[in-house]
Amino acid sequence: MNILITGGAGFIGSHLAEKLLEMGHSVSVIDNLSTGEFSNIRHLVKNNNFSYTINSVLNKDVLENLIVKVNQIYHLAAAVGVKYIIDNPLLSLRTNIGGTENVFELANRYKKKVLLASTSEIYGKSNNVPFKEEDDRLLGSTHITRWSYSSAKAIDEFLALAYYREKKLPVVIVRCFNTVGPRQTGQYGMVIPTFVKNALLDHPLTIYGDGKQTRCFADVDDVVDGMIKLMNIKKAEGKIFNIGNDKDISIEELAKKIKKMTNSKSKIEYIKYEDAYEEGFEDMRQRKPDLSKIKKFLDFKPNYNLGKILERIINHFEA
Repeated sequence: MNILITGGAGFIGSHLAEKLLEMGHSVSVIDNLSTGEFSNIRHLVKNNNFSYTINSVLNKDVLENLIVKVNQIYHLAAAVGVKYIIDNPLLSLRTNIGGTENVFELANRYKKKVLLASTSEIYGKSNNVPFKEEDDRLLGSTHITRWSYSSAKAIDEFLALAYYREKKLPVVIVRCFNTVGPRQTGQYGMVIPTFVKNALLDHPLTIYGDGKQTRCFADVDDVVDGMIKLMNIKKAEGKIFNIGNDKDISIEELAKKIKKMTNSKSKIEYIKYEDAYEEGFEDMRQRKPDLSKIKKFLDFKPNYNLGKILERIINHFEA
């Protein structure tokens, strides 16, 4: 099968490309390298079944030339990371809405199945934990830039479902919850790679807020495996799935765990959200997925616990 991954040089995209190539598929990726890295896919270039295009999903002509040749599209291209969204609000909105509109318009023209990678940010600051796919959303003011990402990804989901209902285009939507693993960068605010890198260098581990906020972390291999299986199940079409791990940990405990695993001398420091991001910045106290739906469809069960996940990431940074 011929498969296109938008955002294929990104962290998740590159792992997805690897897995699909191992399964014997031909894989094309498009990425503008705004948050992705060519180093993520350099090892794949020698594979005759792999090709890459350095360009943007906003370039409709280039995108069309790729889509017409494939059977399936994994749409992962997006502006991601809290810091990146706040620093690049206009480009983020154009990419996350305009790029997705291009993908679905062209996918519908040539009737190609699409998996849309969405996000746990969809749920906003809801306290109805664990989050279920049909739950209401609770967002903050439009004055707070971070909520633009949640809103843009919600528009992406509305587009996907509209094409499914009106045009009968086969689509699957997955909402990722804190996917982590080797090759992820902390450059745009991702907490685990930032903590691990600083711990190995004995630099301070900086926690935003009081550190009592909790998160669940899923290994990229588990997430990619789930994506591929959902893409190839007919009954998953037109549906939304949480994907991730439902074992939570506070950011404070995470910092202590990483410090212990790396034998680090790092100090743990606390700063206000406003000092790290923007005035009025809001964060969620808890972010935990309800995985009952994906378990029903796939018998989904993450293979990696947090200890194994951190061990893999620490080994990657040490190497």
